[in-house]
Amino acid sequence: MMKRTELPDTIPIFPLAGALLLPRARLPLHIFEPRYLAMLEDCMKTQSRLIGMIQPRETPSGEERLAAIGCAGRLTSFSETEDGRYMVTLTGISRFRLREELEGFTPYRRASIDWPPFSRDLGAEEEDKGFDREGFLALLKRYFATRELGSDWSGIKAADTELLINSLSMLLPLAPEDKQALLEAPSLTTRRETLVTLMEFALRSGGNDEVIQ
Repeated sequence: MMKRTELPDTIPIFPLAGALLLPRARLPLHIFEPRYLAMLEDCMKTQSRLIGMIQPRETPSGEERLAAIGCAGRLTSFSETEDGRYMVTLTGISRFRLREELEGFTPYRRASIDWPPFSRDLGAEEEDKGFDREGFLALLKRYFATRELGSDWSGIKAADTELLINSLSMLLPLAPEDKQALLEAPSLTTRRETLVTLMEFALRSGGNDEVIQ
């Protein structure tokens, strides 16, 4: 577990639409673009080994802007393929608020960030005392059936509450704006409630984008 004093104020950022990383969760990535290969090589030279995952947003004018909040992950697993690609795993450390993107000479993007709004991310696993596991799993089964998704139900049933909620938030096929809402949820309980709402909406709409009247 990292301490607040060990977190840098400037980190490399990896804008990736639809990708979600949450504190204490793990995100596998397949890196092959030259600028991100350079980012990984530089990251491994730092003590913190942090990379900030953040969602890009397209404005009505077609301009790309970054979401206000992202999550930093520590590079905890790394392997290189024979053709020079990297298979890595980021373990979520803490969410952050974007302060400003920095100009520089690196081929990848860097940003100045603020950590204090998310100090609880550095603590122990969160609890969700109002969690109805049986009802949640019943809803999840209906959602998986509607979307024709496979699942490891033995692993799902055995997972701790935080791991279950966060893993599903990261893995379910949700829109980027829904992923961002899950990231910004102030607590595990709020994230679970948001996830339930999203699954219920998908079931009411038959898995389509428009609700059937």
